[in-house]
Amino acid sequence: MQSDVGEPGRSQGIYVTEDVRSYVLQRKRDFRVSTSCSGPILLPVSVKPPKATDLQVPIGDYTVYISKYQARYIDSIHRGMIPIFYEDF
Repeated sequence: MQSDVGEPGRSQGIYVTEDVRSYVLQRKRDFRVSTSCSGPILLPVSVKPPKATDLQVPIGDYTVYISKYQARYIDSIHRGMIPIFYEDF
């Protein structure tokens, strides 16, 4: 059994598409993949702060945190996870 306490996790082979890489680098901030009623969603950490149990995927100088609950079910972070209202944010 794994503990929820301890060191932050590292990505476990989760692929980030080029359009999401560009999105993160253009906005110059960290993001988090978390749970929403319609599935995984990519939000700035100012909206959804990371948790100690999140996996971390480095993108340049920034990090995409992934909820341990979402990490079980996803193998890539893609444009479909960006909410429409954040595309021009």
